[in-house]
Amino acid sequence: MNRSEALAIVNEMIKNPNLVNHMLSVEAAMRFYAKKFNEDEELWGVTGLLHDFDWEIHPTLDQHPQDGAAILREKGVPEEIILAVLSHADHTGVPRSTPMRKALYACDEITGLITAVALVRPSKSLYDLTASSVKKKWKDRAFAAGANREEIAQATQDFGIELWTHVDNVILAMRTIAPELGLVGNISPQPEG
Repeated sequence: MNRSEALAIVNEMIKNPNLVNHMLSVEAAMRFYAKKFNEDEELWGVTGLLHDFDWEIHPTLDQHPQDGAAILREKGVPEEIILAVLSHADHTGVPRSTPMRKALYACDEITGLITAVALVRPSKSLYDLTASSVKKKWKDRAFAAGANREEIAQATQDFGIELWTHVDNVILAMRTIAPELGLVGNISPQPEG
């Protein structure tokens, strides 16, 4: 399965632009880590892109993502991707036994927190966002209260990356698609040097 096929599934199933942006963010983070660890960038990226494809039709843990697995199978999605999607939810019982599954779990929740921090900054941009800014908001439990910090920390530890290094990596990954995410804000991108 390639990206255009996965994107067609996303566009068919998801109407909420914020959810699409979340899935694009996870895709970017997954591609970053695939490249870093010399893994299959397309496989990891497609997995990140598809991980929440059924959230609008299955918006509860009674259904998501397990009821979506049958839909993915009907659409010819490889079982390796389906199992990774299933593994990103604790309640499915599918173990995070591969690097790709661990990466997906580690990249999922953190992208939402990073987006929330970027949006409250004066610049409203990823281009000047750093892990230290996320760290300040991390301590404020009322901020982005839906972001489960314990889950994020545990997922990152299980993935084998230090938490704030992980945050920096995901910010870098998300910067590559900042215009698509609407997170350029009011500053111009700075060349990476």
